[in-house]
Amino acid sequence: MVNSGAARRAEVGVIGGTGLYEFLSDAEEVVVETPYGPPSAPVTVGTVAGRSVAFVPRHGRSHEYPPHAIPYRANLWALRALGVTQVLSPSAVGGLRPEAVAPGDLVTPDQLVDRTWRRIPSFVESGATHVPLADPYCARVAKAYVASDPSVKTGGTLIVIEGPRFSTRAESVHHAAQGWTLVGMTGAPEAALARELRMCYAPLCLVTDMDAGAAEGEGVDEDDVYALFAANLERMRTVLTDTIGGLPHPAGCSCSAWAEGKSLAYDIP
Repeated sequence: MVNSGAARRAEVGVIGGTGLYEFLSDAEEVVVETPYGPPSAPVTVGTVAGRSVAFVPRHGRSHEYPPHAIPYRANLWALRALGVTQVLSPSAVGGLRPEAVAPGDLVTPDQLVDRTWRRIPSFVESGATHVPLADPYCARVAKAYVASDPSVKTGGTLIVIEGPRFSTRAESVHHAAQGWTLVGMTGAPEAALARELRMCYAPLCLVTDMDAGAAEGEGVDEDDVYALFAANLERMRTVLTDTIGGLPHPAGCSCSAWAEGKSLAYDIP
């Protein structure tokens, strides 16, 4: 384990489940101190597809952080401090519209609805910096997902709920009626924080279940969600590895270019 002052640098960041550690080779842990407290766990830096990659387990090593208590700002800041400019964000989600998605699908959505309310959603604590988020995800990273595996579905809206509870049936029906496609608990404020830090960011969502309003029977069961996610870990590792190997250079991407010439109300490491 090394301190960030002497740490290996990383080009690409992955924020995901603990089962994804294994796809890093030549890995070492890095302790990164941030102005926002410690990240979910020490960052693991290694090599994937010939590129330097930093990995943060979103929920901590032992899943100790529930969705509303994840140190989102520390996680993103720690990655940026190590040099990361492109972030891949795999996660488990529910499906809202059976005509669009089904359990087992991998999806990279192109829109986001944030319905969280207990989280600190920005690095801006004083002053005025207004960050563009009309298109919340990096189209270049999304294209790299699909290039790595053409079965990855593109488009659709991810609504992020506060958690840790699942939606009621009425809430789920309401979400689907808006035309939204996926429901999760961790995609916000990750996307906005990455944009503030001028990083490319895109989710890779594994549909583990159909949400309560779209499903028959008793609704969402946690054990079933974990089981389907575990059964697809190897597939997700393969997609992430191939995506990392095919990522384009981030220079000139609007995810970073939006801040050129602007005076920001916060520091970027």
